[in-house]
Amino acid sequence: MRFSESWLREWVNPPVDSRTLADQLSMAGLEVDSVTAAAPAFSGVRVGLVTHVEPHPDAVKLRVCTVDVAAAAPLQIICGAANVTAGQRVPVATIGAVLPGDLKIKRAKLRGVESFGMICSAVELGLAETSNGILPLPAGAPIGADFRAWLGLDDVCIAVDLTPDRGDCLSIAGLAREVAAINRVHLTPVAATPVAPATDAHFPVRLEAPTACPRYACRIIRGIDPSAETPLWMRERLRRGGVRSISPVVDVTNYVMLELGQPMHGFDLGRLDQEIRVRLAEAREQLTLLNGDDIVLRPDTLVIADAAGPVALAGIMGGSRTAVADDTRDILLESAFFAPAQIAGKARAYGLHTDSSHRFERGVDPGLQVQAIERATELLLDCVGGQPGPVVNVLALDHLPHQAPLTLRTARCAQILGLDIPAETIADLLVRLGMDLEPVAGGWRVTPPSARFDLVHEVDLIADVGRIHGYERIPVSHTSSAAVTKGTPEAAFDLDRARLLLVDRGFQEVITYSFVSPELQARIEPGTEPLVLANPISADLSVMRLSLWSGLLHTARYNQARQQERVRIFETGLRFRPGRDGLRQEAVIGGLVIGSVDAEQWGQPVRPADFFALKADVEALLALGTVGGVAGSGFHFVPACHPALHPGQSALIERDGRQVGLMGMLHPTLAAELDLNGDAFLFEVEQAALATGTLPRFTPISRFPAIRRDLAIVVDAAVAFGDIAACVRSSASELLRDLVLFDVYAGGNIDSGRKSLALGLILQASSQTLTDQTVDETIARVLDRLTSEFGARLRD
Repeated sequence: MRFSESWLREWVNPPVDSRTLADQLSMAGLEVDSVTAAAPAFSGVRVGLVTHVEPHPDAVKLRVCTVDVAAAAPLQIICGAANVTAGQRVPVATIGAVLPGDLKIKRAKLRGVESFGMICSAVELGLAETSNGILPLPAGAPIGADFRAWLGLDDVCIAVDLTPDRGDCLSIAGLAREVAAINRVHLTPVAATPVAPATDAHFPVRLEAPTACPRYACRIIRGIDPSAETPLWMRERLRRGGVRSISPVVDVTNYVMLELGQPMHGFDLGRLDQEIRVRLAEAREQLTLLNGDDIVLRPDTLVIADAAGPVALAGIMGGSRTAVADDTRDILLESAFFAPAQIAGKARAYGLHTDSSHRFERGVDPGLQVQAIERATELLLDCVGGQPGPVVNVLALDHLPHQAPLTLRTARCAQILGLDIPAETIADLLVRLGMDLEPVAGGWRVTPPSARFDLVHEVDLIADVGRIHGYERIPVSHTSSAAVTKGTPEAAFDLDRARLLLVDRGFQEVITYSFVSPELQARIEPGTEPLVLANPISADLSVMRLSLWSGLLHTARYNQARQQERVRIFETGLRFRPGRDGLRQEAVIGGLVIGSVDAEQWGQPVRPADFFALKADVEALLALGTVGGVAGSGFHFVPACHPALHPGQSALIERDGRQVGLMGMLHPTLAAELDLNGDAFLFEVEQAALATGTLPRFTPISRFPAIRRDLAIVVDAAVAFGDIAACVRSSASELLRDLVLFDVYAGGNIDSGRKSLALGLILQASSQTLTDQTVDETIARVLDRLTSEFGARLRD
């Protein structure tokens, strides 16, 4: 919301300067975004009267003007503007004037004729970006007056960046109420005097969607002057409010919107058919908007229609068919209340954002519509004349919002704010904010004004008291309780340490959106329905992610498109999965690897990443906070089948029998669809599964020598080494200190479908030196178990 300070001071004039006023607004929760001058610096410009105009003797496009600026003698000025005429009052830059851009006006001679100044356009004065000639001034402009002072250009424009709950301050009226309360000064609102009807002309209105539009007010004004222009003072206020002047009818509706906060619209009455119908759009209806866009309406869109079809997007933008044109003589003024929930998101859905939608989405005062009609009528009659009809005010009272009374307790106010504010001060602040108070035991029953949609609970009233009283007045207090320091459990999972570990292993951390493309999500997790966003920022980011893989794959594709063939990335964040009790938000760690294991170097050949290289990275992550590595932490890798992964290179990650993660190679078909070069390997692990670690315990070092025995066994190719290792450890009992797999072979001398595993068993006792007999018995026991459970045999 951008506004002119001088306009605000017509409503309320606190004894503070512009900077202090801006600071007060920011401290009251209405953050000031900028404070800028209403016009660029210039001097020496006076109001002049063009008394005579004649053609230049030696230039077709130039005119010789005689201009009265209340000086000793009239000035002769050469002007090239086509719209200069005798009898006009115009801004004149006299000799010695300095215009924006440090342009100094000097005596000049144009085609042999002397010129003693310059008649200025709005562009030359920095008041507009474009113009069609000089700036004509009203007939009442005082001749010889300083133009800058007369138009009040030593003004500032203040832009406030309001939060969505403060739609009541999107107007001069709302801001003035806040400033008056902050400074405890009198508020002088502009009186909207009811305009007596000059005719009985009225237009029928039907509310066919009363929930979405419970109030619709309108008025016919006949016989306006289509050649009239918007007064300069109004155009200036619109400009300082960031609104472009268009035509008197449009300018008046925009002016009332800035002044009172009620968006309005003007229809060409002659182009409306029979009646106004406020209804939801019908399937496949079309509408051409004022900006020229042709849109197909959705059934959930509220429209203003006549008997022939839609004429406006309710609360957003009017249609071109009934727009006020240069030949319009009769108009219908509209002022309505639209439910915020009905308008919210609709403008964005059609690629629009207007001042009207901005206000209706946040909530407009449901009691303001008739007042706005009366104010707009008064201004229009002054600008373009005409004969107004009676105000038609159609209501659906059951659907109008009503502010429920709230109870405010003085004790609760003191408890929340930490400050004892006198009861009379609290009451005065609330009354100045437009609230009705009824004393009750220990406080008041407060009825907020209809514009304050944000006041729902007692704490909302207390927040209002605090911000208007002044947060800077709340004293600083320190707790008197003893501080308790809690240490982090030694075995607790440290996410920062996990990040550093992955970085040390060559990964780079990325941060991606939590909302992703539904098409990519469906490829990765077919059959699982994600949460669909009600108001997505784009169609490509319209569902919540079921895993981190969507963002990681998108990032990998982005990097490969920029000649980065080696990609090692990870991310920590939330995934959003449906569950029996609703949506589950789970913290996970995910990673992706494409390309070589190590960066290119001379010391070793390039080794492409594979399943086991990624498994080593995952095992290092799982081993954090545990003793004895993955084997001693309860984690296991189990062959798995996932639609997004290669069926032969994927594994579930389990801990104590519960699935806590997944890893594997991206399915080649999916990799081709995503235009990824090379094999991509992914993993994802729940952070909760890593949270429980184990503390180290002292184990005495044996004083007796260890003995190593190597075995080469042949088993079926489908037998997993993890099952072999578990069998060996259970059968070798406490004598086994370590088990090493140092060779895997399948080929010549090995039957088809079989493989050879070379195992190194390291045996050691803690109380004696092992004898050959004990070692042989242990190895025999291991071989017997391997033979009985897996059909293993010693390799020849």
